Amino acid sequence: MSLPPRIRPARLPDGATVYRFLCELENQELNQSAFDTVWAHNLNTPTILYRVAEQGDELVGFVSCHVQYLLHHTGPVGEIQELYVRPDCRNQQIGRHLVAALEADLTPLTLASLEVTTNGQRADAIRFYESIAFRPTHLKLVKQCPA
Repeated sequence: MSLPPRIRPARLPDGATVYRFLCELENQELNQSAFDTVWAHNLNTPTILYRVAEQGDELVGFVSCHVQYLLHHTGPVGEIQELYVRPDCRNQQIGRHLVAALEADLTPLTLASLEVTTNGQRADAIRFYESIAFRPTHLKLVKQCPA
């Protein structure tokens, strides 16, 4: 059994690896220039948390969370936007470590809830989230906007 990963806040140079992670997660090549712009912006936004998992000197996972103050919750709500663990490192509890570290970092905000949305076809992801106490309570509808 391997040692637990080291979880730390993401830094600007991590962007290249996280870009590759998210291209794989989304199964498409994202616009690199646009990604780099959003990455740099979000790293400096206090209501957005980016955490990476390291084993040795390699990044093996990433999680992002956006915190919003929502009227209907009358307080802050965190939403996991992306969670990725390298395929060769899955089933080693890395996703659990990433989410646990994120929850610890969010504790001072006294969130009303922590939410996540995933594609209904990602059965493994759904099982993972349910195994760490997320419950299917809402239906998300999406309308694509023209570019």
